[in-house]
Parts: sequence; structure tokens; C-alpha cells
Amino acid sequence: MSALRAALPRAALYTGGFLGPFGGSVVVSMLPEMGADLGVTAATAATSVTAYLGVFAAAMLFSGTLGARWGRARTVRLAYLAYAVVSVAAALAPTLAVLLGARMLQGAANAFTTPLLLAALASLTPQNRLGRALGLFGALQAAGLTFAPLVGGLAAEIDWRWAFVVLAAAALALACIGLPGTVDEDTAGEPARLRDALRSRIVRIGIVALLGWGAIGGLNFLLAFRAEDVFALTPSERGALLTVLGFAGILTARRVGILVDRIGARRTVLIGAFAGAVLVVTVGTVTNLMVVAVAWFLAGVASQCVLVGVNAAVLGDPGANRGGAVSVVQAFRFGGGAFAPLALTPVYSADPTAAFLVPAVLLAVVTPLAMPASPRPDSSGKDGVRSS
Repeated sequence: MSALRAALPRAALYTGGFLGPFGGSVVVSMLPEMGADLGVTAATAATSVTAYLGVFAAAMLFSGTLGARWGRARTVRLAYLAYAVVSVAAALAPTLAVLLGARMLQGAANAFTTPLLLAALASLTPQNRLGRALGLFGALQAAGLTFAPLVGGLAAEIDWRWAFVVLAAAALALACIGLPGTVDEDTAGEPARLRDALRSRIVRIGIVALLGWGAIGGLNFLLAFRAEDVFALTPSERGALLTVLGFAGILTARRVGILVDRIGARRTVLIGAFAGAVLVVTVGTVTNLMVVAVAWFLAGVASQCVLVGVNAAVLGDPGANRGGAVSVVQAFRFGGGAFAPLALTPVYSADPTAAFLVPAVLLAVVTPLAMPASPRPDSSGKDGVRSS
């Protein structure tokens, strides 16, 4: 029994990686039902996605730093409790305005879990196995993104509000379990400072994270457009096509983490960026549906190479305030996902092929320029990550 109690907090640390993306995407498949119940169109109900992701990305610019000051374990527990409360508010929302407010607060609460969970994971994991641990965390994040529409759709068959009840129950359970008691040991000393998290090296890694998500995984919406315009797929067929990217993350993120441990973060990121650029061009130009599906699956692998690699790079950095640094990088990542539709939808309307070529070129050209080399260990061998 004592062994189970000791293992639960570690398991909850990884499970938190599932909850964040799941909560953000669970509404996608039930927007028509939400809109009908709240007296608005499905397109208007879709603002609930933006409300969540926008606040989530913005709050992560500073949430990791504040969490390091307040204590990771305590901050994450309080964030889960807040997430549970506002999820209940979303389930009971009588109007769209109330729902949007609850979704914004959900995003804010999630911003105080995801980066702190990553920093806690790094504090508990030996440096030579960090990639593996981050790969497993990435696989659970991919699972959250992949299964959220399914669960949301099942809830909508009964009542869309039950999806938020499930979120509230999950967050409450995670709050009760908490995190391992040693996750705050590496934050002792001077209070975390935001300027330590906004160093040039961290911002450069953040730019790569923005491209890694915004120029690969964030193009799901473009593929949906193309699937309808070129292949005339039904909504369910489009949904099946889009999920292959998430399944690729579930199946391969752990192996990508092993690759990071073997060849280093920078090399893994560059492999993912160059391969991802080629695959995005393939998805945007080839007219054979099976080839597009296979390319999109492989793009999911490439995306994991970039995302797991940047997480390993920032968490392996010997600088101060690692929690704040990974928080900033995650803010860039999800900001890229939020910005991609705004930037590329007009391009697609003007030239569908260019909408895929532009992010592919940016990914291939900017990533090798922005991604810094891995820091070398100090003389004691305690700091830094394997040089690539």
C-alpha cells in the first residue's frame, strides 16, 4: 500500500500532461450542441477554444516563475483545485459569456500546471534519461489532444455539459494526489526572476517551439480545408484523417525521447524541422489521399522531434529559473498554434499551396538559425546536457 502511495504522485505528474491538452480540445467536437443550447451559432461557440488557448499561452509567460516562487507542489495543487471549480462553472454556464469566462479561467489555471509539471519532471529525472521522461510526457499530451474530441462527442450525445463535469472530477482527483514531495528541492535559494526566463537563449528556443507547433501540428485546420476542397471528405472522414498526427505522437514520443538522450536535443530538433518541412509540403501538394495520410502521420513524428527536443533543451539548460524558462517556451509553442489560423487562413484563400509552403520554408530556414547549441557540462559534470 505504501508503494502505491509513493507511485501515485509520480503517475499524477504524467497524467497532468494529458489533462491540459484534453481540456483545451474537448469542446471541438461539441460546438454545434453548445451553440444550440446557449442560443448562438457553432462558429460563435468556437470562441471558447480561443478563450482557453489565448489566456493559457499568455499566462505561461510568467506562470512558471511565479510557481517556482510559491512552490511547485503547492501551486500545482491550487491550480488543479481552481481548474475543478471553474470547470463546474462551465458545466453550469447559462450563457455564452459565462462559459467564455470559465474557459478563460480554465486556461489560466492550466498555465500554472503544465510548465511546472515539466520542471518537476526534470528535477526528478537523471539528466541522461530526461529525454525519455519528456517523451512519455509528450505522448500523454498527444493522447489528450487525440482523445478529447472523441470524449467531447460522446458527452454531447447526452449533454455537452458532462464533459466539463469529467474535467472537474479529474482535476479534483489530481489535486488530492498532489506531486512528489521532492519537486521543490531545486528551487531553494534566490527567488525565481522572470528576467532569468527571458534570456536570449530561452527566447530562441521558444521561437523554435512556436515553429514546431505552429508550422506542423498547428496546420490541422489547413489540412481540414484541403481534405474538403480537394478530396471531398465528409466531416467524420476529415476527423479521422486529422487524428493520425496525434496517434503518431502517442506511438512515437517515447522513442523520440530516447533519440534525444542519444544524439542530443539540437540534432533531434533539426531532424524534426527538416523532415517536417518536407512532409508539410507533401501534405499540401500531393493529390493521393493515402500518401497525404501517411505524410501527416510522419509529420506527427517530426513534430514530436521538435517539441520533445526543445523541452529537453530548455530543461537541460544550467541557467536559473528552469520552471520559468520552460513556461516561456510553452507560451511560444501554444502562441504559434493560436496564431497559425489567423496568419495562414488568408494565405490559403489566395493560394492553397502557398499556405503550406510558407510555414514549411520558415520551419526549414529559421529553426537551424534560432536553435542554440546544447551547453556543455561544467567541470563537475553536473550541469548542462549532452552536446550536440
